[in-house]
Amino acid sequence: MAGNDALTTAEEYQDLLLESAGFAEFLLGLAAISASQIADGTAPVLCTITVERDGAPSTVASSTEEGRRLDETQYVADAGPCLTAVRQQTVVLIDDIDADTRWGLYARAALQQGVHSMMAVPIPTDSPARAALNCYAQRAHAFDQRTVSRVQGHAQSLSRILRLALRLHAPEAYTGHLRNALKSRAAVDAAIALIMLQHRGGREDALELLQVAAKSSDRRIQDIARDIVDGGSFSAARLDGG
Repeated sequence: MAGNDALTTAEEYQDLLLESAGFAEFLLGLAAISASQIADGTAPVLCTITVERDGAPSTVASSTEEGRRLDETQYVADAGPCLTAVRQQTVVLIDDIDADTRWGLYARAALQQGVHSMMAVPIPTDSPARAALNCYAQRAHAFDQRTVSRVQGHAQSLSRILRLALRLHAPEAYTGHLRNALKSRAAVDAAIALIMLQHRGGREDALELLQVAAKSSDRRIQDIARDIVDGGSFSAARLDGG
């Protein structure tokens, strides 16, 4: 993968921070910049940035909707390559997701999105915040050693401006109700990804199956979604008692 020759300057990072309406918008800009600099001219790379702060849910910014769904899939099980990179502050590289056995739910969701390799690299921050840059590619073995080194260097270049942004933007005060709502949304997204993979249908078809199962069993969609994620499979007959 060839890097973008027009490297972002410190002044451009500062302009992004000054012009962003909030912390989430700032991270979105960083994710978009990262995707443009890491991808080569023929193979696009999805980039996301994950930030955890003490006492607050993870903040996720993605260069694409697919990337956001991949990251949020991990939060349901509270485990995955991006969260491992964030919490252990270590590089996680998956050369071939189809052959990796560490995170089954994540792997199924990634393959459904056409992703076959990924890497997650910590971004140095001030305690108690932790962050990582996550990169997804559509082919296996997309990240050779030279690319790994470049991504690590790019993550280091994000450190200073991210640390400044964390100081300027205090963590949002999430109530217990809102925390549960965010986790429920992630569970539904993860369940939809599993249904799409197993039934080879679209997102709307998967959501309709969830709605039918909820109506026939008189249960909430969120509860059914958690059952699907915990079990790793979807059976309408099993869920509605048929």
